[in-house]
Amino acid sequence: MQSMVDDQVVPGYSAVIFDKKNEWAATAGVSRWRPTLAPLTAEMVYDLASLTKVIGTVPLIAQLIQEGQVSLDQPVADFLPELGDQRPTIRNLFTHTSAISGWIPHRNDLNCDQLTKAFLQDMSVGVNLNREIRYADINFIYLGWVAERICGAPVQQLITDRIIKPLGLTATTFHPDPDQAVPTEIQPQRGLIRGETHDPKGYILGEHCGCAGLFSTAQDLAHFGRHLIEDRLGGLLDQSMIDAMFVDQTPMPGEHLRSLGWQLYHDPHDRHYVIAHTGFTGTWIMLDRQRDRGFVFLSNRVHPRAKNDEFLRRRGQVMAAFLNA
Repeated sequence: MQSMVDDQVVPGYSAVIFDKKNEWAATAGVSRWRPTLAPLTAEMVYDLASLTKVIGTVPLIAQLIQEGQVSLDQPVADFLPELGDQRPTIRNLFTHTSAISGWIPHRNDLNCDQLTKAFLQDMSVGVNLNREIRYADINFIYLGWVAERICGAPVQQLITDRIIKPLGLTATTFHPDPDQAVPTEIQPQRGLIRGETHDPKGYILGEHCGCAGLFSTAQDLAHFGRHLIEDRLGGLLDQSMIDAMFVDQTPMPGEHLRSLGWQLYHDPHDRHYVIAHTGFTGTWIMLDRQRDRGFVFLSNRVHPRAKNDEFLRRRGQVMAAFLNA
């Protein structure tokens, strides 16, 4: 991890590695290079990007499942009839096997209402439904809207009220103080992005986005991870819902390494499943329930610009080192 800072692959990082009895935390580097160097502290929050899916939307929908308000194999169109297709299910959204896609011209220039209408009416289900995993944010945007249709409130408010606050995640928020937020990309249209989600869809959809938008610290995410693998997310979830996160949930025969929102990895020693997820901005979380340990890494690899393939190579090396340790 330190070499990523030394080699200027990322400006800085905050990380926590924990097991049942121990916790190791580190913060290194700076919060930004441009327009001027700025210090980084462990208390500063990072844009979690797609970690929002597993920290917020997955446990929210899991709660609704255990309450009997939705089921894994229920058609998405039961809640979002605008889709116009009864075939894709909630399970398809969780496992990215829905084959829902479509082209929206000038997508990033639309407002929230326009983009919502386009996502609901201009998407179609392709031939690879139940045949291929194709990771796509639209699946979790839809899951967020399913929750909204059931509960009658914006998905980000639901996540805040039903997950973040009960777990005591005091640094985790959709509305960070910009002065305490680590910046991401510098863009011609938005300038230095700081305290607002980097994801363009999340930026437009705001509180109605279930695929991105959360900010947090490594310490808060370690708190979340410990609760998930040790006490059913602080008692918010039934054991059956936790178990479902550690089982391949894809609807195709064979092993495809996707559970409820999480990607599955094999422990190299005995092949048990470890769950993990990454975020575009340079974040990841890995949780090993069987060995009671976890790994949270937060960086802003998109600063000052998003293209950073070297980070992806280094990420693979560091994650593999954790799995093999």
